Amino acid sequence: MNYNWNWRIFWEASPEGVGTYLDTLWWGLLWTLQTALLAWVMALVLGAIIGTLRTMPNKWVVRLANAYVELFRNIPLLVQMFLWYFVLPELLPASIGNWLKSLPNAAFVTAVLSLGFFTSARVAVQVSAGINSLPRGQTLAGTALGLTLPQTYRYVLLPMAFRIVIPPLTNEFLNVIKNSAVALTIGLMELTARARSMSEFSFQVFEAFTAATIIYIAVNVCVVFLMHRIEKRLAVPGFITSASSSGGH
Repeated sequence: MNYNWNWRIFWEASPEGVGTYLDTLWWGLLWTLQTALLAWVMALVLGAIIGTLRTMPNKWVVRLANAYVELFRNIPLLVQMFLWYFVLPELLPASIGNWLKSLPNAAFVTAVLSLGFFTSARVAVQVSAGINSLPRGQTLAGTALGLTLPQTYRYVLLPMAFRIVIPPLTNEFLNVIKNSAVALTIGLMELTARARSMSEFSFQVFEAFTAATIIYIAVNVCVVFLMHRIEKRLAVPGFITSASSSGGH
């Protein structure tokens, strides 16, 4: 059976009531970007904190930070998303659980939290690798200047470490955008979910997912370009930033 190609399908009215099928994909892209950006901010903040704690001299703090990383890094994202969405409300007191389940944007909140915690564990590994890659003399220099340990991290180690790990952090940002597609399993109508909906309504499967693929590529190319510009602007002579990517395994 021959497939009936119809690229004009994007300008036909969508049964979802959001305009054309092109509008449907546009709204899906907006949900994808909102989810990815909020999750990335959360991951970057938590990852910086946990990554820093993994390099502290206190062994118990290091163990707790490592336990956080192993917990969120080794449970598949899909499982974590299901746990947040289906299991957590049942474990909480009934009033709180019912409130969570009745939220109009529960799928969006769940997706942000799941992606944020999952990615923060990976960011923590990158940050700790960046700190550990710095010469020990930088810490000693901070101490010699009279800085406390928190001040040494804030003014000396972390600014340098983040410059070093920009390339692997770029990879994690791209992963957040792509991993947001998993949220369709809990009902978030992001880009992949909208493409699937379009294919089910119109039966133009190839057109729908070709468009989604092109959109994902375009977004990720923009992210790579932006992060490359940031990397060049913040580069420190004498430090090879790409070498830090080995810390992301």
